[in-house]
Amino acid sequence: MVRQSKWSEKAGVAQRGRGSTSRRLLPALLVAALLGACEGSRSGATHDLRPKVLLIGIDGVRPDILADVSTPNLDGLIADGAYTAETTTTTPSVSGPSWSSMLTGVWPEKHGVLSNDFTAPRYEEYPDFLSRIEGVRPELTTVAVADWLPILDLEGRRPLIGPDVDVREALDGYEIGWAEGDTRRVHFPVARIETGDPAAVFVYLGNPDETSHQAGSIGVEYREAIAMADAEVGRLVRAIQGRATFAAEDWLILVSTDHGRRADGGHGGDSPEEMTTFIIVSGPSAADTIEGPTYIVDVAVTALAHLGIDPPTSWGLDGTAVGLANRPGG
Repeated sequence: MVRQSKWSEKAGVAQRGRGSTSRRLLPALLVAALLGACEGSRSGATHDLRPKVLLIGIDGVRPDILADVSTPNLDGLIADGAYTAETTTTTPSVSGPSWSSMLTGVWPEKHGVLSNDFTAPRYEEYPDFLSRIEGVRPELTTVAVADWLPILDLEGRRPLIGPDVDVREALDGYEIGWAEGDTRRVHFPVARIETGDPAAVFVYLGNPDETSHQAGSIGVEYREAIAMADAEVGRLVRAIQGRATFAAEDWLILVSTDHGRRADGGHGGDSPEEMTTFIIVSGPSAADTIEGPTYIVDVAVTALAHLGIDPPTSWGLDGTAVGLANRPGG
């Protein structure tokens, strides 16, 4: 059974799949490009394509509010893949534990991050998925960009995304402003995607979460920040589709969030509004639906699976690959 939020129109878009006539889709030419790639996957052509993955993490987005915001780029990804609005995040529902679980594929009792203090992280034992890729496929180029510093810089300690990742670009959103930080951060992966040959890219967008905190609500300001994040998603998608080698590549685009939030803009508790997140799985290798319950720890495992990396039991991962065609859980 496909798990859908009872309030989410976007879940309906996912269920309708590529035949959707939703009013909020990518521009026709971009959709056509994605459709052609997806049709190739249904004909079994993806085995000849080079797998690549882009994970976009948007901080603090409630799925029910997302459904009310005009997000043509995210909707285009949903139409060309699968979506669930009923993913469960960590307890507590705050950024430190949640981003750690999304990127490592394990729960807080393993990675050791129980708050935003990062007192005793165990990232050496449970590294992020990009570092896992470097460990088993060092020939693949990995890229990570973020404007929330603990993801890439923990002041002398190993940060969430480890030092072995090929390209790491950090910016301080508190210093330059979160909207500006997100825009400037996206410039960098766009350039890498357009001119380089990355195999796995992670991009963090923090403005929606910080805007909601500052406004103390989930009102107009928060919704505008989500729409701005959608525009940055569009820039990344267009960079992928503009690659000279795009026709020979199998890009999987994952989009998710770390936690939801209360109506007052806060989070950290165990209410459904705080604990419920979403996952988008889009591209030629994406399934049409996401089956069964999903969890934040599934995101990293899905990225690894797309690249053909089957985690050994010694890694102790808690997640399962979801939303991929021809795989259990897809």
